[in-house]
Amino acid sequence: MAEQKKILGEERRSLILQQLKDSPVPLTGSELANRTNVSRQVIVGDITLLKAKNEPIIATSQGYIYLKQNSGTSFERTIACKHLPEDTEKELYLLVDHGVLVKDVKIEHRIYGDLTASIMVSNRQEVKQFIENMQKTGASLLSELTEGIHLHTISASSTQVLDKAEAALKAEGFMIES
Repeated sequence: MAEQKKILGEERRSLILQQLKDSPVPLTGSELANRTNVSRQVIVGDITLLKAKNEPIIATSQGYIYLKQNSGTSFERTIACKHLPEDTEKELYLLVDHGVLVKDVKIEHRIYGDLTASIMVSNRQEVKQFIENMQKTGASLLSELTEGIHLHTISASSTQVLDKAEAALKAEGFMIES
């Protein structure tokens, strides 16, 4: 069996970029490493170099995503929430069940200031995978650093969808009202 040839440097980064642009789903570092016959760590370095060239690539719990310019109109807002860690799954399900994309989570850390982490979940399967990854890795939620207080950037096809999602969060007691 012939050994596959490694794809080198700029050619590999160009291939990675094209694969991310073409993919309708996130691609993991391991998937990209297998496709280019290099280690996952090499892919991490390549992604860093691509980001340094202002390519809109984000790392999510599901893998890497190339942020395409939205062809349709999308509405976005930031919401303030507070809940226990064990309510995270319920919070995310409430949002995605209303047709909302949860883009990120943000906290204000006493030492580091504003910290933002990409979530990018828009359906139950993605939420389930996010929660499973958190459990499998033993990672903490950012909101655990702030007694449950956090922000989310959410996006949807209309302000009415966002309003209904917010109302569902309020009914559960997850929203911090101004």
